Amino acid sequence: MDKNAKIYIAGHRGLVGSAIIRKLELQGFNNLITRTHQELDLISQQQVADFFATQKPDYVILAAAKVGGIYANDTYPADFIYQNMMIEANIIHASYTTKVKRLLFLGSSCIYPKLAPQPMPEECLLTSELESTNEPYAIAKIAGIKLCESYNRQYNTDFRSVMPTNLYGEGDNFHPKNSHVIPALIRRFHEAKINNDKAVKVWGSGKAMREFLFVDDMAQACLHILMLDKADHQAATQPRLSHINIGTGEDVTIKQLAKLIKKVTDFQGDIIWDENMPDGTPRKRLNVDKIKQLGWQATTTLEEGLSKTYRWFVDNA
Repeated sequence: MDKNAKIYIAGHRGLVGSAIIRKLELQGFNNLITRTHQELDLISQQQVADFFATQKPDYVILAAAKVGGIYANDTYPADFIYQNMMIEANIIHASYTTKVKRLLFLGSSCIYPKLAPQPMPEECLLTSELESTNEPYAIAKIAGIKLCESYNRQYNTDFRSVMPTNLYGEGDNFHPKNSHVIPALIRRFHEAKINNDKAVKVWGSGKAMREFLFVDDMAQACLHILMLDKADHQAATQPRLSHINIGTGEDVTIKQLAKLIKKVTDFQGDIIWDENMPDGTPRKRLNVDKIKQLGWQATTTLEEGLSKTYRWFVDNA
C-alpha cells in the first residue's frame, strides 16, 4: 500500500478506529480521512454517497458501529439492528460505486451460534441459533459479512471481513451501564477503591468464559489483513466464507477476570456475585488458526493489557 494512499477510517474515534489510526500513523500513512458523526451521518444514504463521490478514498476501514454490553443490547435492540445495518449498507455500497480498491469490515465474535463448538471456527457461522441477548446486533454484523461476500462475488470487489473477539484498551467506553465487561469492571473496582467500599458486586455466576484481545493487537491484525495481497487473502478464504477470526485463542472465566481487575486496580475488598443477572453465552473462544497461518498472532498478555487500560482510564476517563 502506497503511504500516500487515501484511507477513510469510519469510526475513527471509537475503540478500534482510534487504535488503527495510531498504527497507520506509526507506519507512515499520511493521507487519512476521518469524519465525526456531526460532520457525516453514516445512517444517511445520501450523505454517505455524497461523501464518497467527493473524497474518493482508495481504501476503507469500516470500524463504525453502535456497540454495547448485555444491558445495552437487551434494552435497545431496534437501535442496534437498524443503525448497524444502515451504516454497513451505505458504506459498502458507496465503496463499490466509487471503485474503492479495498475495504475492511469489522464484525464481532457474537455472530457465532450460542452453543457453537469451542474454539469457534469461521465455518460454524449460521449453523444454529444465536444468543438471544445480542441477536439483533449479531444479525446486523452477519449482514455486513454477507454484503462484502456478495459484492465480491457479483462485482469482483476486494471487500474483506475480520471477526474480533472481545476487545478492550485505550479509548474504551467506561459508561457504568452501557459498557462491555472489562471497562465496566475497571470503573466499578476503581470507584469502590476510591470510596473505600468493602465489596464489589459483579453480574452473573462468574462461570462464563470469555476471550479478550487488547485493542492495539487488534489494530495490528486489521492492517495485516488489509495489506495482504489479494491472491493470498483469497487462498486463505472462500467466496461464501471470507471472514477471518482475530483473537488470542485463549479464554478465562469472568471470575478469573474479576480477580485480575481487582489486582490491577489494587482494590482490597471482596467480590460478590449476583447470580440473578444473566451470564450470556456460556463460552466464546475463537479458533484463530487461519490468521496464524497468515502470519499474525497476539502479543499482549491479559494482565499487561488490563494494566495499560487501567492507567489510561485513571489518566483520561
